Order: sequence, then C-alpha cells, then structure tokens
Amino acid sequence: MFKKLFGNNISPSCEYCDNCIDGGNGVLICSRKKEITDGKCRSFKYNPLLRAPKASPLLPKYDPKDFEL
Repeated sequence: MFKKLFGNNISPSCEYCDNCIDGGNGVLICSRKKEITDGKCRSFKYNPLLRAPKASPLLPKYDPKDFEL
C-alpha cells in the first residue's frame, strides 16, 4: 500500500492546493472556481511543496538543580 508524504488522510485546504492562486493581501483564489463544502472540494489537488511545516515546540529551560542526584 502506498503511503503519501504527510499521510493518507489529508483534509482539503486551499493553502496547499495546486489549483489555488494567491490573489494578494493573503486572499486565496481557486483557479477552477470551486470551494470547500462539507470538508470536500471536487478540484482539490494536494501539493506538498505548498505546505508550511509546523513550528517545533520550544524546549523547556533547565536549571543545574534538575541534574543533581
């Protein structure tokens, strides 16, 4: 079974759709004039290069007391 890059269950979002065009001022426009309804889009085509990675969590600050026995 073939596993996709970010898993098999990718919810449609215009942010990482190949059919989406940046309209300026942060507005995304679908080039096929479709929209997401009920969590589905008929023209959704996933492009992993458009996906922005999530920020890594900050590491907690440790004191030297934490490493004493």
